[in-house]
Amino acid sequence: MSGPKVMLLIDADNVSVDVIEQAVGQLLAEHGALHVRRAYCTAESALKHASVFKRLSIRPMVNLATGKNSTDIALAIDAIDLVIAERPDVVAIASSDSDFAPLVARLREKGCRVVGLGQEGKTGDETQTVYDDYSVLAHRKGRAAARPATRTAPRSAPKPAPEERAAPAKRASRRKAAPTPAPAPVLPEKAQAILNALPELGRGDVVELRVAAQRLRDAGLLSKNGSSTKFFGQYADLFELTPPKAPNHVRTRVFAGGD
Repeated sequence: MSGPKVMLLIDADNVSVDVIEQAVGQLLAEHGALHVRRAYCTAESALKHASVFKRLSIRPMVNLATGKNSTDIALAIDAIDLVIAERPDVVAIASSDSDFAPLVARLREKGCRVVGLGQEGKTGDETQTVYDDYSVLAHRKGRAAARPATRTAPRSAPKPAPEERAAPAKRASRRKAAPTPAPAPVLPEKAQAILNALPELGRGDVVELRVAAQRLRDAGLLSKNGSSTKFFGQYADLFELTPPKAPNHVRTRVFAGGD
């Protein structure tokens, strides 16, 4: 039995080439085939990424217009025409732009399952909620490689003075000193404000990302259109987004009273 017919439309001026490669790989892994692969971009982008488009069998749809949203409009018009002509089961849109919400609703009315794929740090919660499913993909390339830790040669213990060598070793006391409790970490002011808005995190609970975003907005910590994934990313040493591939929950890392 053949699988679903899948169509991928890419806003190539909005997401990185690395994210495009991940999107193609993810959809192939999920559905086994990608019947339509089109990238909407400027002529400059088409030339710059020609080798990648050729390798991934993506058809570049060059937009020569200079209007601000002309590429988005070209993608939307093509999407409707393709859905009518090709009758796909799944339409995937690779973009972090929330302007495609009306297009998503129209494609769903045509009987398609509409999924989105966006770039981490550029995708707000309001973009993700309009799709039937949405994956946030991390931009892996272009990041500075982690600097390897510098190893320091172990210091040899100082040699004891002659009189110390001659003296008999003192017997260690069998009574062990009571362990000193580790002091509670001092949190940055804004991190403490986050825990005040989301006390569940302070108890070690896992909180749904949408719920966390609303609480942060109510507390004035997150703007109306701000991305919660990007917000918590500022405090990656304190908060962890799960699952890493398409985060939809948040929890604290090691904290006073935690694991």
